[in-house]
Amino acid sequence: MPIGYLWTTLVVAWCTAFAVAARPARRPTPGNLSYWSAFLLNELPFLAFYWLLASTLLAASEGDLSSPVGWIALALAVATTFALAVVVRRAMQTRNAVERALAEAGLPQRRSRLPLARVLVAPFSRRRRDVERIANVAYGDAGKWNLLDVYRHRSHPQACPTFVHLHGGAFRSGRKNREARLLLYRLAGAGWLCISANYRLGGGARFPDHLVDVKKVIAWVREYGPEYGADPSVVVVAGSSAGGNLASTAALTPNAPRFQPGFEQADTSVTAAVCLYGYLGDYHHGDDPDGSSPFRFVNPDAPPFFV
Repeated sequence: MPIGYLWTTLVVAWCTAFAVAARPARRPTPGNLSYWSAFLLNELPFLAFYWLLASTLLAASEGDLSSPVGWIALALAVATTFALAVVVRRAMQTRNAVERALAEAGLPQRRSRLPLARVLVAPFSRRRRDVERIANVAYGDAGKWNLLDVYRHRSHPQACPTFVHLHGGAFRSGRKNREARLLLYRLAGAGWLCISANYRLGGGARFPDHLVDVKKVIAWVREYGPEYGADPSVVVVAGSSAGGNLASTAALTPNAPRFQPGFEQADTSVTAAVCLYGYLGDYHHGDDPDGSSPFRFVNPDAPPFFV
Protein backbone atom coordinates (compact mmCIF):
# COMPACT_ATOMS: atom_id res chain seq x y z
CA MET A 1 0.00 0.00 0.00
CA PRO A 2 1.68 3.33 -1.14
CA ILE A 3 1.07 5.31 2.04
CA GLY A 4 4.07 7.59 1.37
CA TYR A 5 2.78 8.52 -2.10
CA LEU A 6 -0.70 9.12 -0.75
CA TRP A 7 0.54 11.43 2.01
CA THR A 8 2.75 13.37 -0.42
CA THR A 9 -0.19 13.90 -2.74
CA LEU A 10 -2.49 14.88 0.12
CA VAL A 11 -0.06 17.58 1.33
CA VAL A 12 0.21 19.19 -2.11
CA ALA A 13 -3.53 18.88 -2.69
CA TRP A 14 -4.24 20.51 0.69
CA CYS A 15 -2.06 23.53 -0.06
CA THR A 16 -3.36 23.80 -3.63
CA ALA A 17 -6.95 23.81 -2.42
CA PHE A 18 -6.30 26.84 -0.23
CA ALA A 19 -4.46 28.57 -3.08
CA VAL A 20 -7.35 28.08 -5.50
CA ALA A 21 -10.30 28.70 -3.18
CA ALA A 22 -11.41 32.29 -2.73
CA ARG A 23 -10.96 33.30 0.91
CA PRO A 24 -11.79 36.52 2.77
CA ALA A 25 -8.80 38.71 3.53
CA ARG A 26 -7.33 38.02 6.97
CA ARG A 27 -4.26 38.96 8.90
CA PRO A 28 -1.49 36.32 8.39
CA THR A 29 -1.11 35.14 11.97
CA PRO A 30 0.46 31.81 13.00
CA GLY A 31 -3.05 30.43 13.46
CA ASN A 32 -4.22 31.44 9.99
CA LEU A 33 -3.96 27.99 8.43
CA SER A 34 -5.25 29.00 5.01
CA TYR A 35 -2.58 31.69 4.63
CA TRP A 36 0.37 29.59 5.72
CA SER A 37 -0.79 26.61 3.65
CA ALA A 38 -1.13 28.57 0.41
CA PHE A 39 1.38 31.41 0.29
CA LEU A 40 4.46 29.44 -0.77
CA LEU A 41 2.61 27.37 -3.35
CA ASN A 42 1.10 30.54 -4.81
CA GLU A 43 4.62 31.82 -5.46
CA LEU A 44 6.15 28.57 -6.77
CA PRO A 45 3.45 26.32 -8.28
CA PHE A 46 5.96 24.67 -10.62
CA LEU A 47 7.94 23.28 -7.70
CA ALA A 48 4.77 21.73 -6.28
CA PHE A 49 4.12 20.10 -9.65
CA TYR A 50 7.68 18.74 -9.80
CA TRP A 51 7.21 17.24 -6.34
CA LEU A 52 4.00 15.56 -7.47
CA LEU A 53 5.60 14.31 -10.67
CA ALA A 54 8.67 12.89 -8.91
CA SER A 55 6.47 11.14 -6.33
CA THR A 56 4.24 9.67 -9.05
CA LEU A 57 7.18 8.38 -11.08
CA LEU A 58 8.71 6.83 -7.96
CA ALA A 59 5.41 5.15 -7.08
CA ALA A 60 5.05 3.86 -10.64
CA SER A 61 8.59 2.45 -10.67
CA GLU A 62 7.86 0.52 -7.49
CA GLY A 63 4.55 -0.84 -8.76
CA ASP A 64 2.51 1.09 -6.20
CA LEU A 65 -0.07 2.37 -8.68
CA SER A 66 -1.65 -1.04 -9.11
CA SER A 67 -3.40 -0.92 -5.74
CA PRO A 68 -6.68 0.90 -5.01
CA VAL A 69 -4.86 3.36 -2.75
CA GLY A 70 -2.36 4.00 -5.54
CA TRP A 71 -5.14 4.76 -8.03
CA ILE A 72 -6.81 7.12 -5.54
CA ALA A 73 -3.53 8.95 -4.98
CA LEU A 74 -2.90 9.15 -8.75
CA ALA A 75 -6.37 10.56 -9.39
CA LEU A 76 -5.81 13.15 -6.66
CA ALA A 77 -2.42 14.05 -8.17
CA VAL A 78 -4.00 14.59 -11.59
CA ALA A 79 -6.76 16.77 -10.11
CA THR A 80 -4.17 18.75 -8.16
CA THR A 81 -2.14 19.31 -11.32
CA PHE A 82 -5.17 20.91 -13.01
CA ALA A 83 -5.68 23.08 -9.94
CA LEU A 84 -2.04 24.17 -10.09
CA ALA A 85 -2.65 25.21 -13.70
CA VAL A 86 -5.39 27.51 -12.41
CA VAL A 87 -2.88 29.12 -10.04
CA VAL A 88 -0.45 29.67 -12.93
CA ARG A 89 -3.17 31.12 -15.15
CA ARG A 90 -4.19 33.61 -12.47
CA ALA A 91 -0.59 34.72 -12.05
CA MET A 92 -0.18 35.27 -15.80
CA GLN A 93 -3.12 37.67 -15.80
CA THR A 94 -1.16 40.20 -13.75
CA ARG A 95 0.83 41.24 -16.84
CA ASN A 96 -2.34 42.56 -18.49
CA ALA A 97 -3.31 44.47 -15.35
CA VAL A 98 0.10 46.12 -15.14
CA GLU A 99 0.08 47.03 -18.82
CA ARG A 100 -3.39 48.60 -18.52
CA ALA A 101 -2.22 50.68 -15.55
CA LEU A 102 0.83 51.91 -17.47
CA ALA A 103 -1.29 52.76 -20.50
CA GLU A 104 -3.80 54.71 -18.40
CA ALA A 105 -0.92 56.69 -16.89
CA GLY A 106 0.54 57.41 -20.33
CA LEU A 107 3.77 55.59 -19.47
CA PRO A 108 5.85 53.60 -21.99
CA GLN A 109 5.50 49.83 -21.91
CA ARG A 110 8.33 47.36 -22.36
CA ARG A 111 7.33 43.85 -23.33
CA SER A 112 9.95 41.40 -22.17
CA ARG A 113 9.49 37.75 -21.40
CA LEU A 114 11.78 35.41 -19.55
CA PRO A 115 12.69 32.25 -21.48
CA LEU A 116 10.22 29.46 -20.70
CA ALA A 117 13.07 27.15 -19.64
CA ARG A 118 14.19 29.77 -17.09
CA VAL A 119 10.68 30.02 -15.65
CA LEU A 120 10.23 26.26 -15.40
CA VAL A 121 13.70 25.11 -14.39
CA ALA A 122 15.45 28.06 -12.72
CA PRO A 123 12.86 30.37 -11.14
CA PHE A 124 15.25 31.81 -8.57
CA SER A 125 17.30 34.95 -9.04
CA ARG A 126 20.83 34.87 -10.33
CA ARG A 127 23.68 37.32 -10.07
CA ARG A 128 24.73 39.36 -13.08
CA ARG A 129 28.36 39.67 -14.04
CA ASP A 130 27.95 43.33 -14.96
CA VAL A 131 26.68 44.25 -11.48
CA GLU A 132 28.68 44.45 -8.27
CA ARG A 133 27.29 44.27 -4.74
CA ILE A 134 28.91 46.27 -1.94
CA ALA A 135 27.67 44.57 1.22
CA ASN A 136 27.11 45.66 4.81
CA VAL A 137 27.53 49.42 4.62
CA ALA A 138 26.51 51.03 7.92
CA TYR A 139 23.90 53.79 7.79
CA GLY A 140 23.08 54.00 11.52
CA ASP A 141 24.20 52.92 14.97
CA ALA A 142 21.95 49.85 15.48
CA GLY A 143 24.54 47.27 14.48
CA LYS A 144 23.43 44.60 11.99
CA TRP A 145 19.96 46.16 11.83
CA ASN A 146 21.41 49.34 10.32
CA LEU A 147 23.33 47.83 7.39
CA LEU A 148 22.60 48.18 3.70
CA ASP A 149 23.87 46.65 0.45
CA VAL A 150 24.65 48.72 -2.64
CA TYR A 151 24.16 47.30 -6.14
CA ARG A 152 25.72 49.16 -9.04
CA HIS A 153 26.97 48.57 -12.56
CA ARG A 154 30.62 47.61 -12.73
CA SER A 155 31.29 50.54 -15.07
CA HIS A 156 30.52 52.84 -12.09
CA PRO A 157 28.20 55.30 -13.84
CA GLN A 158 27.47 58.60 -12.15
CA ALA A 159 24.24 60.50 -11.41
CA CYS A 160 22.20 57.28 -11.33
CA PRO A 161 18.57 57.25 -10.23
CA THR A 162 18.39 55.45 -6.88
CA PHE A 163 16.09 52.57 -5.94
CA VAL A 164 15.79 51.74 -2.21
CA HIS A 165 14.18 48.38 -1.33
CA LEU A 166 12.93 47.27 2.11
CA HIS A 167 12.34 43.58 2.80
CA GLY A 168 9.23 41.98 4.27
CA GLY A 169 8.77 39.68 7.24
CA ALA A 170 5.86 41.02 9.35
CA PHE A 171 8.29 43.41 11.13
CA ARG A 172 9.67 40.37 12.96
CA SER A 173 11.98 38.65 10.45
CA GLY A 174 13.71 39.07 7.10
CA ARG A 175 16.97 40.48 5.83
CA LYS A 176 18.23 42.73 3.09
CA ASN A 177 19.60 40.04 0.76
CA ARG A 178 16.54 37.75 0.84
CA GLU A 179 14.04 39.44 -1.49
CA ALA A 180 13.82 41.28 -4.81
CA ARG A 181 17.33 40.28 -5.85
CA LEU A 182 16.34 39.74 -9.46
CA LEU A 183 14.79 43.21 -9.52
CA LEU A 184 17.83 44.79 -7.85
CA TYR A 185 20.29 43.18 -10.25
CA ARG A 186 18.17 44.02 -13.26
CA LEU A 187 17.81 47.69 -12.36
CA ALA A 188 21.50 47.99 -11.47
CA GLY A 189 22.36 46.44 -14.83
CA ALA A 190 20.19 49.09 -16.49
CA GLY A 191 22.09 51.95 -14.81
CA TRP A 192 20.29 52.43 -11.50
CA LEU A 193 21.98 52.55 -8.13
CA CYS A 194 20.08 50.06 -5.96
CA ILE A 195 20.06 49.77 -2.19
CA SER A 196 18.60 47.01 -0.04
CA ALA A 197 18.52 47.78 3.67
CA ASN A 198 17.98 46.03 6.97
CA TYR A 199 15.95 47.74 9.68
CA ARG A 200 15.27 47.00 13.34
CA LEU A 201 13.09 43.95 13.99
CA GLY A 202 11.67 41.91 16.85
CA GLY A 203 10.13 42.81 20.18
CA GLY A 204 12.64 45.53 20.89
CA ALA A 205 11.59 47.62 17.88
CA ARG A 206 8.26 49.43 17.99
CA PHE A 207 6.55 52.04 15.86
CA PRO A 208 8.04 54.32 14.70
CA ASP A 209 11.50 52.69 15.10
CA HIS A 210 11.28 50.85 11.77
CA LEU A 211 10.21 54.04 10.00
CA VAL A 212 13.04 56.03 11.61
CA ASP A 213 15.50 53.52 10.16
CA VAL A 214 13.99 53.93 6.68
CA LYS A 215 14.35 57.70 7.00
CA LYS A 216 18.00 57.18 7.95
CA VAL A 217 18.52 55.16 4.77
CA ILE A 218 17.06 57.95 2.64
CA ALA A 219 19.19 60.52 4.47
CA TRP A 220 22.25 58.29 3.86
CA VAL A 221 21.48 58.24 0.15
CA ARG A 222 21.37 62.02 0.05
CA GLU A 223 24.64 62.42 1.97
CA TYR A 224 26.77 59.47 0.87
CA GLY A 225 25.01 58.06 -2.17
CA PRO A 226 26.91 60.27 -4.67
CA GLU A 227 30.13 58.52 -3.60
CA TYR A 228 28.65 55.36 -5.14
CA GLY A 229 27.18 57.11 -8.19
CA ALA A 230 23.72 58.11 -6.92
CA ASP A 231 21.74 61.09 -8.11
CA PRO A 232 20.28 62.31 -4.78
CA SER A 233 17.51 64.19 -6.59
CA VAL A 234 15.91 60.95 -7.87
CA VAL A 235 15.16 58.50 -5.04
CA VAL A 236 12.48 55.82 -5.40
CA VAL A 237 11.58 53.93 -2.23
CA ALA A 238 10.07 50.44 -2.51
CA GLY A 239 9.23 47.55 -0.26
CA SER A 240 7.74 44.07 -0.09
CA SER A 241 4.98 43.17 2.38
CA ALA A 242 5.99 44.90 5.65
CA GLY A 243 8.58 46.79 3.62
CA GLY A 244 5.74 48.09 1.44
CA ASN A 245 4.14 49.52 4.57
CA LEU A 246 7.38 51.29 5.48
CA ALA A 247 8.03 52.53 1.94
CA SER A 248 4.50 53.96 1.74
CA THR A 249 4.67 55.67 5.12
CA ALA A 250 8.13 57.08 4.39
CA ALA A 251 6.91 58.50 1.09
CA LEU A 252 3.90 60.11 2.79
CA THR A 253 5.86 61.71 5.64
CA PRO A 254 8.80 63.57 4.04
CA ASN A 255 10.96 65.57 6.43
CA ALA A 256 8.64 64.93 9.39
CA PRO A 257 10.71 65.82 12.51
CA ARG A 258 8.89 63.24 14.65
CA PHE A 259 10.28 60.44 12.49
CA GLN A 260 13.76 61.93 12.18
CA PRO A 261 15.09 62.25 15.75
CA GLY A 262 18.60 63.65 15.66
CA PHE A 263 18.57 64.29 11.91
CA GLU A 264 15.57 66.59 11.60
CA GLN A 265 17.23 68.74 8.94
CA ALA A 266 17.90 65.85 6.55
CA ASP A 267 15.88 65.73 3.33
CA THR A 268 13.90 62.46 3.37
CA SER A 269 11.52 63.22 0.51
CA VAL A 270 11.32 60.69 -2.32
CA THR A 271 10.50 60.86 -6.01
CA ALA A 272 8.07 57.92 -6.01
CA ALA A 273 7.03 54.85 -4.03
CA VAL A 274 6.55 51.24 -5.15
CA CYS A 275 4.57 48.71 -3.08
CA LEU A 276 5.25 45.08 -3.93
CA TYR A 277 2.50 43.01 -2.27
CA GLY A 278 2.60 45.58 0.51
CA TYR A 279 0.78 45.27 3.82
CA LEU A 280 -0.93 48.63 4.27
CA GLY A 281 -2.69 48.27 7.63
CA ASP A 282 -1.67 48.90 11.22
CA TYR A 283 0.96 46.52 12.54
CA HIS A 284 0.40 46.94 16.30
CA HIS A 285 4.06 47.09 17.29
CA GLY A 286 3.76 50.38 19.08
CA ASP A 287 1.74 52.52 21.43
CA ASP A 288 0.53 55.19 19.01
CA PRO A 289 -3.26 55.53 19.49
CA ASP A 290 -3.67 56.78 15.92
CA GLY A 291 -2.17 53.62 14.41
CA SER A 292 0.68 52.99 12.00
CA SER A 293 -1.15 52.47 8.70
CA PRO A 294 0.11 54.53 5.74
CA PHE A 295 -3.52 55.58 5.11
CA ARG A 296 -3.24 57.72 8.21
CA PHE A 297 -0.73 59.94 6.41
CA VAL A 298 -2.30 60.24 2.96
CA ASN A 299 -2.13 63.84 1.72
CA PRO A 300 -2.53 65.73 -1.56
CA ASP A 301 1.22 66.37 -1.82
CA ALA A 302 2.12 62.68 -1.92
CA PRO A 303 4.55 61.52 -4.61
CA PRO A 304 3.41 59.06 -7.31
CA PHE A 305 2.68 55.53 -6.07
CA PHE A 306 2.82 52.23 -7.94
CA VAL A 307 0.99 49.49 -6.03
